[in-house]
Amino acid sequence: MIRKHSLTLHGHRTSFSLEEEFWDELNAIAAERRIPLAALVVEIDENRDPHTNLSSAARLHVLARLKAAAQR
Repeated sequence: MIRKHSLTLHGHRTSFSLEEEFWDELNAIAAERRIPLAALVVEIDENRDPHTNLSSAARLHVLARLKAAAQR
C-alpha cells in the first residue's frame, strides 16, 4: 500500500508517497549507516536527477542499494 510520508528537507516540509516496503528499506539503510532517515532523504534529494520526483528517486536509491548488496 502506498502511503504519504512527510519530512523537513532544507527547512521546508515536503511529502512524498512510497510503498511501505520501500519506506522500510529506507529506514533500514539509514539505520545501517547510523544516520537519521531525514539525512538520507536529503542525500537522495540532492543527488536526484532534476527531472525525477523524490518518490521515484527514493525507490531508485533502494533498488540500487539492493542490487549492489546482491552482487557482493
